[in-house]
Amino acid sequence: MSDHDQLLVIVDPVARRNDGESVRIAKDVLSAAAETKICLPDGPEEFARALARRGARRPVVVGDDRALLRTVTLLHRERTLARGALSVVPVGTPGSLGLARSLGVPQGPVGAARAVVEGVARRLDLLVDDGDGVVLGGVRIGMAAPAPAPPPSPTMWNTCRTLVRTLVRVPAQRGTRTHRLRVEADGVLLRDLDDPVESLTLRPLGGVAEVVVRPPHAPPVRVEARTLTVSGPLFRYDADSRTSPPLARRTWTVREAAWSLTLPVLPAPSAPPGGADET
Repeated sequence: MSDHDQLLVIVDPVARRNDGESVRIAKDVLSAAAETKICLPDGPEEFARALARRGARRPVVVGDDRALLRTVTLLHRERTLARGALSVVPVGTPGSLGLARSLGVPQGPVGAARAVVEGVARRLDLLVDDGDGVVLGGVRIGMAAPAPAPPPSPTMWNTCRTLVRTLVRVPAQRGTRTHRLRVEADGVLLRDLDDPVESLTLRPLGGVAEVVVRPPHAPPVRVEARTLTVSGPLFRYDADSRTSPPLARRTWTVREAAWSLTLPVLPAPSAPPGGADET
């Protein structure tokens, strides 16, 4: 059996506690299709030791986005991230699996486990910051636009109309929060401290970072860059479902094709209608 078929399946303890049935299904599918070693670490230290001792086996993480991010971070810091493909079977609450879903990983334990053994490794970009942290998805500073609320029921409409009629004065709507940041893309100044912004986002895209700066009451500024530096008064940012501590400066650099993730095989493109004329 080839190295490709030798798997080290590391089951995150949070996944075992929250959804033992999905974990069992994933283990059964993987064990039936490949030579599999199952590891059940009780915490982050045991998780790291199991990953470090994988040898020639291909690592498969069974867990949520945090488990996936922990694995990529460990491999990056031991400088072995680019040596082989990583696989993941997402197990967790729906809100904890958004990153894996955005990367193209199937969401059910059966489909995800089958993709581990039948899929292909695809090279993906990575954001690495100046603190040696990694970002798989994207970075955001500032709040996202709120999702629209569902339409109220007829009973609720009647209640709202009654309340409106009883109000003497409607409070003014709170203004949009802005941030004073110095933003530099590949050394070019995009925004300075005296030009506030509502939000800033960046994500790896084809070997560069797609940067979007949204000033208040003005069209967004969009650029592509290899590095982005943000500085100024203390700020926080959200990345891969985490919020950073307060920082005064942070630089992100795009690492093109820095890691591999096993994903389902894409369907072959369909033939164009009509086809070639017969001779």
